[in-house]
Amino acid sequence: MADPKGFLKYPRRGETKRPPPERVGDFNEFVERPSEALLREQSARCMDCGVPFCHSGCPVNNLIPEWNDLTYRGRMDEAFARLDATNNFPEITGRVCPAPCEAACVLNIEQTPVSIKLIERRIADHAIEQGLIRPRPAAHQRPERVSIVGSGPAGLAAAQQLARAGVQVTLYERDDRFGGLLMYGIPDFKLSKDLIDLRLEQLRAEGVRFVNNVEIGRDLSADELRRQSDALLLATGAPKPRDLLVPGRHLLGIEQAMVYLTQENRNQAGDWLPPATRLDARGLHVIVIGDGDTGADCVGTANRQGARSVTQFGRKAEPPLLPDPATPWPDWPFQLRTGESHEEGCTRVWSVQTKRFLGDPTTGRVVAVETVDVTWDEADPDGRRRGREVPGSLRRWPADLVLLAVGFEGPSADLMEAFGVPATEHGTMRVNSQGMTRVPGVFAAGDCVRGASLVVWAIRDGRVAADGILRFLEARKKRERSPEEVWP
Repeated sequence: MADPKGFLKYPRRGETKRPPPERVGDFNEFVERPSEALLREQSARCMDCGVPFCHSGCPVNNLIPEWNDLTYRGRMDEAFARLDATNNFPEITGRVCPAPCEAACVLNIEQTPVSIKLIERRIADHAIEQGLIRPRPAAHQRPERVSIVGSGPAGLAAAQQLARAGVQVTLYERDDRFGGLLMYGIPDFKLSKDLIDLRLEQLRAEGVRFVNNVEIGRDLSADELRRQSDALLLATGAPKPRDLLVPGRHLLGIEQAMVYLTQENRNQAGDWLPPATRLDARGLHVIVIGDGDTGADCVGTANRQGARSVTQFGRKAEPPLLPDPATPWPDWPFQLRTGESHEEGCTRVWSVQTKRFLGDPTTGRVVAVETVDVTWDEADPDGRRRGREVPGSLRRWPADLVLLAVGFEGPSADLMEAFGVPATEHGTMRVNSQGMTRVPGVFAAGDCVRGASLVVWAIRDGRVAADGILRFLEARKKRERSPEEVWP
């Protein structure tokens, strides 16, 4: 235990950030490096609980009390070794993860959890500074070949686990750059793309072969991919966005959030974008429909582009400031969360439903959004709240750019059909506990299985699928049927 009285002596202190007026002037990361005194102080607050509930909150089961203690003692190299043992990309989760481990921290019973995310990020940054993120190629190469479709966090994590086990891994990506959601879905101010490039370089040195600009089903058939692979992992994410099919949806200036975010990420990477199709919020009234993380990323991007105003709609009721009693510790609490993008300038409007978009008949561009208020005071027999429109609550909001961030429907149905992978009732890929579909040798991991979720869950699922693939290959080599192959 770092300091038996640390949690009594030191208050919780989180990340230090650049002031909003300063950080909206660029797309650089805005979280500042913590001082050694702050790092030591916050790691001293860890109680090294007899039952560390932070483990249950962390999808990859990080050894949090262990690396907290090592950080307190200044043994940062050893702290990284503990972190690296369970998490392939801690420098990424230390930036973009909402830290469910902190929600499960015993100190969070009093709403003062250990600043786990701050410590994790600093350990990972120390490893980068000291050159500790080095290739670890397998000592012996295996003959089996595994193909991975999709280079997001699930695909990358699985590729690394398999390559380090000696498997010959080829990773296919339909875009021009690798990283999936990490590369094109998360803005630079939250995740510098240098970190992704660092990991890609490590994976190449560990033997992973990368192939970009290849879409399975168009450039390479599913049958051909299966013929050249001993096992296959689908890690395509859930890229299909939900639409908002209300009158006026055809108007110019109404775009899917991921189209907007991808454009700006390409712009920051130095790509040339045709001016006629460039989405730029400068001087515009921006409406973001959707109150999730994707919507918040649109808010931060629009502010950096110089939007005149940014308004974010949420159809649900405004969450409570304090955790809802229906989600008690150590569960992930339902409560209002104000992100960094909201701090930079945003009007948040709750309990509204979009009814139609209004346009200029001359230009065909959107000029306003009409909404009605929604009340959630009625429940169905199952106790679930049902939204009901409030009569006479019609409102009109000026809008020059509308961004739809209302969620994702799931993976490509055509891809699932091509590989013969059955879908769940939610349209995602059905797998067993080892990540294998009903098709022997075809595995799936990440958002295409789970639905749109967290990066840390994708890493966890990629690791599970990699372990399942290794078990499958071993069983096939022994010419006997393994229990992990049997569909439950």
